Amino acid sequence: MVKQTAGHDQLGNFAEKFAELNDDVLFGEVWSREDKLSLRDRSLVTICVFMGKGLVDSSLKYHILNAKKNGITLSEMAEIVTHAAFYSGWPNAWAVFNIVKEVYAEEIQSHNNERGTTHGGGFGMGEPNVNYAQYFIGNSYLKMLEKTDSGVAFANVTFEPGCRNNWHIHHSSKGGGQVLICVEGEGWYQEEGKEPRSLKVGDIVVIPANVKHWHGAKSDSWFSHIAVEIPGVDTSNEWCEPVSDEEYNNIETY
Repeated sequence: MVKQTAGHDQLGNFAEKFAELNDDVLFGEVWSREDKLSLRDRSLVTICVFMGKGLVDSSLKYHILNAKKNGITLSEMAEIVTHAAFYSGWPNAWAVFNIVKEVYAEEIQSHNNERGTTHGGGFGMGEPNVNYAQYFIGNSYLKMLEKTDSGVAFANVTFEPGCRNNWHIHHSSKGGGQVLICVEGEGWYQEEGKEPRSLKVGDIVVIPANVKHWHGAKSDSWFSHIAVEIPGVDTSNEWCEPVSDEEYNNIETY
């Protein structure tokens, strides 16, 4: 095992005894007992303890990096966090998965490429959204999922970072409107005259008919949502002006 010096490096002379206990005892004597428990298994145990206590800061990221170095694969890490979620809580699991996605980014990209689901939140990106490209800034992708006999339509829309659609209105004299179910990344939703709403996986947006609005990806994230078209009477879509760079960049400071 490589000698640990994080305590001395980060604390210096400020807390010498703590640094000594961290580097020489915790890592020097406990972690080094590989004949009793392998580094891989110690990483597994440590991550579960951190997750159980809700400690999802930079120290957990360090241990997940170590776990990767110690041989825990992406699929094993996913299974570890999923298993521990039932004991430590679902919000803790989501927080840990966000760190795992950073640490295993290359492995996740490779995995997704192999499965043909680079983006789209498991539903796939579909094809370039060429028929509606004139109403978008940036590239978007569309995959139709289902349409019921009653007229409810489901489509997965994926936005590259910075991509957003124009202001638009789903008109209807009765019923109508749209529901967005966020399935990947982070994005924005805004209704005219209201503050923008930050969106993440699991968020649901109910868009009433006849309300002017827009939605799209944040500047540093791909974003996918399932758009559910609600049947109505005399329905039509009105596409309005684009969301300017100035408007969008001001929102990005929220």
